[in-house]
Amino acid sequence: MKPKSRFLGVDDGPFHFGDDEVPLVGVAVQAPAYIEAILMARAHVDGRDATERILGMVRGSRYREGLRMILLNGIAVGGFNVIDVDALVRELGVPVVTVTRRPPDLDAIRAALRRKFDDWEERWDLIRVHPIEEITTHHTPLQVTYVGATRSEVVEALARTTVRGAVPEPLRVAHLIAAATVKGESHGRA
Repeated sequence: MKPKSRFLGVDDGPFHFGDDEVPLVGVAVQAPAYIEAILMARAHVDGRDATERILGMVRGSRYREGLRMILLNGIAVGGFNVIDVDALVRELGVPVVTVTRRPPDLDAIRAALRRKFDDWEERWDLIRVHPIEEITTHHTPLQVTYVGATRSEVVEALARTTVRGAVPEPLRVAHLIAAATVKGESHGRA
């Protein structure tokens, strides 16, 4: 991986379950922290369009060229609008990594999906298709899944893009912008 490789971090903004849509923010960063571009899209809360919205965001960007990896803040946006990471890799030819600070409560997620959606099994399959692994960082362990990359490439990418704290800079900045888009000011941790 080149020292100034390009990474895209994607996060959604805060929302309420009565909202129709949630903003998606992509931040293209040349490692370790040079912000090259901000990309925007919208996805439906609890919808099924997150994958297509992210594909559209990346396909339409001039920053797609040279993109080394896409970092997602978790596997879903807007509640349970689950992202098909395999489709992203297949369509874009770029590795995809999901990143969270804490291990997800898979039993609670499965129960919520069963209660709320007729297509809960399809959503559950997308969530569980890849194992969640813990990767130790200088700050705190992160929970990741990855497609199209090796574990060592993911470890290197996380180290290369984490400037301060635990979260890679593309995700940290995407989180700040997405929060500010909704609330007028950013706050909280990615």
